[in-house]
Amino acid sequence: MSWNVVFDPYLPWWLLALGLVLAAAVLGLSFMRRVRGTLIRGLAFLALAAALANPSLVQEERRPLTSVVAVVADRSASQTVETRGADTEAAVAELTDRLSGLRGVEVRRIDTSTAGTDGTQLFADIGRGLSDVPHDRIAAVIAVTDGEVHDIPEQASRLPFSAPFHALITGHEGEIDRRISILSAPKFGLVASEQVIRFRVDEDGVASRQPTGVVVRRDGEEIAAMRVVPGTEVSVAVTIDHGGRNIYELETEPLDGELSPVNNRAVSVIEGIRENLRVLLVSGEPHAGERTWRNLLKSDASVDLVHFTILRPPEKQDGTPINELSLIAFPTRELFATKIDEFDLIIFDRYQSRGVLPLIYFDNIAQYVAKGGAVLIAAGPDYSGNDSLYDTPLSAVLPARPTGTVVEEPFRAAITDIGARHPVTRELPGSEQTPPAWSRWFRIVEADAERGEAVMSGPGDRPLLLLAREGEGRVATLLSDHVWLWARGFEGGGPHTQLLRRLAHWLMKEPDLEEEVLRLTTRGSDLVVERQTLGEAVEPVTVTMPTGESRTLELRDAGPGLFRAEMPAPELGLYEANDGTLKALTHVGPTDPREFRLLRSTTEPLAAIAAGTGGTVQRLKDAADAAPEIPRIVPQTGSTRFGGDGWLGLDMSEAYEVTGISRIRLFSGFVGLALLLGVLGSMWYREGR
Repeated sequence: MSWNVVFDPYLPWWLLALGLVLAAAVLGLSFMRRVRGTLIRGLAFLALAAALANPSLVQEERRPLTSVVAVVADRSASQTVETRGADTEAAVAELTDRLSGLRGVEVRRIDTSTAGTDGTQLFADIGRGLSDVPHDRIAAVIAVTDGEVHDIPEQASRLPFSAPFHALITGHEGEIDRRISILSAPKFGLVASEQVIRFRVDEDGVASRQPTGVVVRRDGEEIAAMRVVPGTEVSVAVTIDHGGRNIYELETEPLDGELSPVNNRAVSVIEGIRENLRVLLVSGEPHAGERTWRNLLKSDASVDLVHFTILRPPEKQDGTPINELSLIAFPTRELFATKIDEFDLIIFDRYQSRGVLPLIYFDNIAQYVAKGGAVLIAAGPDYSGNDSLYDTPLSAVLPARPTGTVVEEPFRAAITDIGARHPVTRELPGSEQTPPAWSRWFRIVEADAERGEAVMSGPGDRPLLLLAREGEGRVATLLSDHVWLWARGFEGGGPHTQLLRRLAHWLMKEPDLEEEVLRLTTRGSDLVVERQTLGEAVEPVTVTMPTGESRTLELRDAGPGLFRAEMPAPELGLYEANDGTLKALTHVGPTDPREFRLLRSTTEPLAAIAAGTGGTVQRLKDAADAAPEIPRIVPQTGSTRFGGDGWLGLDMSEAYEVTGISRIRLFSGFVGLALLLGVLGSMWYREGR
């Protein structure tokens, strides 16, 4: 209970102050002239001012508020080492029990973890956990942690609370650990180029340093092994194998008696970038759609195009001076003998074998395909005639054998069953309707499919687009020269850009267009497993987490040729998916997480901030096999030191809650009126004498 005098003036304070100043001036002048009744007038003015100020006696009924003590449990990944997790649980339980038994103390439990963060954000979690508690009610913050905290403020004044901070450190003295860290690695690299990764193996708590083995893997496959001396910087050269994410693992041997092997592996992700793809386009007989391929490839910034139109055979000699020729002889030997391997794709657009290319060059092209090259035949009537490319040594890799018939009738290109699952033709715009929402074509070369998959068909289910793998290379045959009708917008046109671009990039081995592939990606905090296949069913996928724990996922149908499953990604690190045939890797979070850089427990990082609040940092136990010992808890008020060896102090709050108010107005009612009239009357009485 407390009494106070409060004012609720009838007039603004500035007006009351002005009146008092005028009254003081009048009284001062009266006093200087020794006017009778000056003292009584002064009392009358004061009484009037007091009445206008409306004073009241206020009585508050107060109820003391509890003091809040935050007990913080560090649940970060480094707390899973040895018995730290169990020790933390035991210490938090005992602290909660002891504090709950103290009068006027409220316990606030806060759990912190590294989920979605890089490192232990202890103080950020404390700030969120105490955001609804006034600072004057917080008696102490007691954190059970291993001491490796990554958001320690530079000064105690920047803490999200103003109370003693105590840290109880898990772990014990004498811990040892070996770790590997990547010092530098490129983020990007050209495919087939050589890049350098610099790394170092460190040993903490170990006096002698003996060489240790390090294994280097690319996408899960071992590519190098070496012996390194801990504490020395080492460089290893790696080759960028493919476009997209190349995941390199560097793993060192475990150390006897070390805390955990979790930081014995480091990961570097290098994005493989292809140099501009080189395409050779050879146009034969002129036709209405001759520039379709050229326009498409020239518009693709990732393609360098070399285009030749065969109009003048090299053996033609008509006596025209060289400097007057507008055409040049086709450089057949340079392109198809000495530099053929420099091209990623060779396209023959309505080309006929008329002796421009010797047969030996077609054999070179067939060998080029077998070694990993790609050929596309954009066929017209030329493919079924006497000078067909199928009548050359190139036929050994071509998927379609012409029958000699050209069918000329209107039709709409259709996606076959397998084409609906193939990434080149899957979900082409307009294919969702029956018939497809694109324009008609009017010619198709009849051919028998000898190998590969027919992903598009024409009238009578004749194969229209065939895709095949030959050796390490790929071949495609488009058995119509009317795709230009889509490009020109005839009858509304069609998805020629999507089709031809996908086709060209599939031939050039774009990873996203692979028919059989297992992908592992992240979406927010979830891991996404996706299987792309030409089959109608897939096997379950086993996902291995960074800790070595495995989980089997059943993939659901997500569209033609696509199966997908999702699962939470609770840990930072490298995940692997395997269906028995294919394997995929992905890394969640930073490749060098701060949480695992230093695993040894320590009292040093938190010592300064604890001392700045009057708190302490103490270990829970002194040996690996010892039981945790909780210090004594001592409530205090008005102190500046809140802890010492074996005890923790609480700065007990003096905050209270007002539960009721009583008010007595001093100048209210007849009593106040009588007092004012009495003072004024005495002034008049004095004047009347």
